[in-house]
Amino acid sequence: MKLIKQFIAFATMAFVLAAPGAQAQSANEAPDVLVKRISSEVLETAKNDKEIQAGNTKRVMDLVETKILPYVDFERMTQLAAGRYWREATPEQKRALSAEFRTLLIFTYSGALSQVKNQTVEFKPLRADPADTEVEVRSQVNQPRGEPIPLNYRVAKTPAGWKIYDINVLGAWLVETYKGTFSSEISKGGIDGLIKTLAAKNKQLASKPLNTKPAVK
Repeated sequence: MKLIKQFIAFATMAFVLAAPGAQAQSANEAPDVLVKRISSEVLETAKNDKEIQAGNTKRVMDLVETKILPYVDFERMTQLAAGRYWREATPEQKRALSAEFRTLLIFTYSGALSQVKNQTVEFKPLRADPADTEVEVRSQVNQPRGEPIPLNYRVAKTPAGWKIYDINVLGAWLVETYKGTFSSEISKGGIDGLIKTLAAKNKQLASKPLNTKPAVK
């Protein structure tokens, strides 16, 4: 789905890379400060790294594995995307589904990373109380051409610091978009059918260069 690729492409700008020691810092940072700091670093790095721009698969995948994952709660994203079916899944199915969904998003993050060019990110004031454990960080992506693109994040406080568990682009939430796809696949083949579908998609993505990978459906 083209919309999903847009979600990931713009989200990648905001939290792909972090400075050394960022994980230790993130536990004490406000959620908007964390996302803003990382966004500045990713934009500068993505623009200036020739290997990333060229779509060097190993370098991009390594960056995603080491720098994106600490800031995303993939397990919660999977649970929300699976909806009521999550409660019906066995522990083994939950692990397998989370692993395949995580891999799918890694491939998509990686493909989007090499497409970062001249965009900038502008953040809105945070509307939250100090005691809140879940907040929405609002921003917009400014492009050289065209209107700014609204980009918001749902962020939750965990023992390891703030983590992103959902992304909103142009008024639609990523988890809700995947939820429809998951529900459709589960209705046809159950949880195992969804796992097999995601595994097949991941195998297909792994066989192609990052800069030619199709939008994930």
